[in-house]
Order: sequence, then C-alpha cells, then structure tokens
Amino acid sequence: MADQDKPSGKMWGGRFSEATAASVEAFSASIQYDARLYHHDIMGSKAHARMLARQQLITEEECEAIINGLTAIEEDIDQGRFEFKSELEDIHMNIEKALTDRIGPAGAKLHTARSRNDQVNLDFRLYLRDQVAEMDTLLASAQSAFVRLARKYLGAIMPGYTHLQRAQPVLVSHHLLAYYEMFKRDRERLQASLQHINVLPLGSAALAGTGLPIDREFVARELGFPAVSANSMDTSGDRDFALEFLFCLNLIHMHLSRLAEELVLWSSKEFDFVRIGDRYCTGSSIMPQKKNPDIPELIRGKSGRVTGALVSLLMTVKGLPLTYNRDLQEDKEPVFDALDTVKASVSIVAELLDNTEFNVERLLDATHGGFMTATDIADYLVCKNMPFRQAHGVVGRIVAHCQQQDMELTELTLAELQEFSQDIEEDIFKVLSVEGSVNSRTSLGGTAIERVTEALQKAEQTLGIK
Repeated sequence: MADQDKPSGKMWGGRFSEATAASVEAFSASIQYDARLYHHDIMGSKAHARMLARQQLITEEECEAIINGLTAIEEDIDQGRFEFKSELEDIHMNIEKALTDRIGPAGAKLHTARSRNDQVNLDFRLYLRDQVAEMDTLLASAQSAFVRLARKYLGAIMPGYTHLQRAQPVLVSHHLLAYYEMFKRDRERLQASLQHINVLPLGSAALAGTGLPIDREFVARELGFPAVSANSMDTSGDRDFALEFLFCLNLIHMHLSRLAEELVLWSSKEFDFVRIGDRYCTGSSIMPQKKNPDIPELIRGKSGRVTGALVSLLMTVKGLPLTYNRDLQEDKEPVFDALDTVKASVSIVAELLDNTEFNVERLLDATHGGFMTATDIADYLVCKNMPFRQAHGVVGRIVAHCQQQDMELTELTLAELQEFSQDIEEDIFKVLSVEGSVNSRTSLGGTAIERVTEALQKAEQTLGIK
C-alpha cells in the first residue's frame, strides 16, 4: 500500500486504521518553528546516505540520487520555493516526503537505520554548534565596544559603588573592562558547552541502536563530531546539551541586564553620568521633554524571557522516564526564542555603547563627598605599622568628626588629623586626593591607571584592536 493510500496518510501510518484528527495535527505539528533546522537536517541526511552506501545498505547510484535530491531541496528552501506542510508534522518528514516525491523509491531508503528520535537530536546539535560560533562573534563585538569606550575615557574617574552607595573612586575604564571580563567568561562557557554538543547521536535509532551494519564513526568524521554517544538509551532522551547552552545564554543576558540597569540609572538626572545617543532613545507621548532609555529597559525586561526558557526546558525534562517522549518536542521553541533574544540584545548593546558618552565632569564631581578616600587613610596607617583593625577605628573616628563638622576629609589640616593619630604626617595628603587614591590601587587587577592600561592593552591585543 502506498503511503498516500494508508488510512492515516502518514509515512508511519501502516498500523493505523483512521486518519489523524485535524485538531491533533494542528496541536502536534512543529514545522512552524523547526523549519529553521533544514540546513542541518539535510547535512545530516547526506552524511547518513554516504554511510549507507559505504556499508552497502544502498547502492552508489541511490546515494548519488539522494544527495542530488537533497541539494535541490535545500536550494529550493534557500530561495523560498519550498512549501512546508503542517500535516507532515516536522522538518524531517517534510524533507523526506519531498525527496521521495522527487527521486522515487531511493528516497524511501534514506531512513534506513535511523529514527526521528536520533535525527532531531543530530539536527539540534549541529544547529547549536553553529550558534555557538555566531554567539562568540557577537560577544567579541560587544567586548570591542567596551574596549573602545574604555580607551576613549582612559584616565576619567568615577565613583565605585557597593550596596549602590559611593565606596571608592575608580577609573571609568576599569568599570567598563569589568564587562569585558564578564563577556570573556561567557565566551569561554560557550566554548566549553561544545564538549557536550559535539557528540554524534545518530545511530542510536529509536532507543536501542540498530542491528544493521552501520558505521557511526564514519558519520562522526563526515560531520566533524569528535565523539560518538556511548549509550543509545541515554542519547535518545538527552537534552543536557541544550540545557547547558540555555544556561550560557542566561548568564550572557544576566550580564546585559546588569549593564542595562546601570545605564538606566546613569542616564537619569539624579546621576547624569552618561548621555545615550538620541537614535537609541525614545520620547514620551505626553511629556515633550522626556528622553527615555528604552533600549536598556527592554534588555533588562527581556531577561525574563531568557530565564523562562531555561526553566521551561528544565520542567519539560525533569519528569521524563527513559527514553524518548513526545514532550521533547518542546525543547526547541524555548531555545530558539532565548537564542534570538540574546543575539538581538548583544547586537544592540554593541551599537548602544558606540553611541554613549560619559559626563566626565559630573563623574569626577560625584567622587567628592562621601569620604571615598577613607580606606586610603587606613592603608596609610597600616604602612606606618599600625594594625589594620586599629587603623580602621582611627579612620572611623576621623569620619565621624568630619560628619559632625560638616567637612570633607580633604578639608582637614595636618594638626587636626594628628589629633587622631601621631603616625599621620605631611605625606597623608597624597592619598587623600581622588587621583592619589585611584593610582595607589596597584595590585593586580586594581584600578590604578598603570594596571588598567595594561588590562586595556591586553584586551585590545586579544580582540585584534589597533
């Protein structure tokens, strides 16, 4: 009986006596989102066909017909000439049906020794492998934007914060390079995720492997996989690689959200630290004076979608018995949505940073007040051989005195300072200034200009910025 003559009308419908309900077809179809896997599905099918021919499970002529047919189908999809049909459920069946229609019985042999279970697993891994490379490129672009801004404002000083309270003065460039480091870790995590993405699942079949004489190592070499999965049951229901990838996306977007929060705060009149270019802001429909930082706000808001995608897939997988269950059809939509969201956010941030200016005068002015060099006095006393805890107490009393007198540390005379400790001498005024404080932080990774310059040069060299 030909497939079209089966009561179900499906390529798998041999044992069914009734056609699938239209409501079921609509509810279970995935072609509307997994169509984006077409390139990787065809790539995997070509490698599988070459293996089948090599193992004499199909003839060389059949293999050639299959590969030529798949190439033609891929070109049609590229050019928008291919009609995806929801009744064929997914990308795999759409392509297989089109191939069989074009080349005849040879197309029906392509599915020898494989199941859609390991086929979708393969497609997903191939797709994510490519996306790791794309994300890495986008993150490098964002890093470059931070580095360019850090170079532009090298030497500018701003308040550093803890608990959102002014704490110690730091270089603007030091603050910007903190995000360079975050994205560096993000890139490293993505590369590490490849270890588990880059494992060939094809050959696990439905769940138990196959009795046909396939060569999985050959397929792995054809597709550039350094490893082959070791257990067919584990492979069939494994989505750990997708969860790891989603976790990487979550950290990337969390870092973006932290940046967005700072840009929202800094662009407010209360801070007035940055000015975002008009092209990257919007106005109010009722208040003519408004300039709203919509892009940072949207990035911050989209974090919920990315986190939701991870939680969604975790909840999908958490209760599944071995091996494959149809629940796993729900794996791709959250990954695709999170991926699209993060890629868009990283891309717009790189543009945003290139259109952001720091209000250097306001930043420096904000370092005056709040006793931001108090720790420097404590360090000064430590260098005079005073135990740090004792020095901490001395400086605390100096600050309390200044608060009572409504004074700043820089307004104290040497005589007034010596009332709190005779170890204080004329050279104390070198560390009381904001500039002196910043440039005293010479420890590795510190905010002193010599250290920040070294870090900036290293980042520029790593990114190939001249």
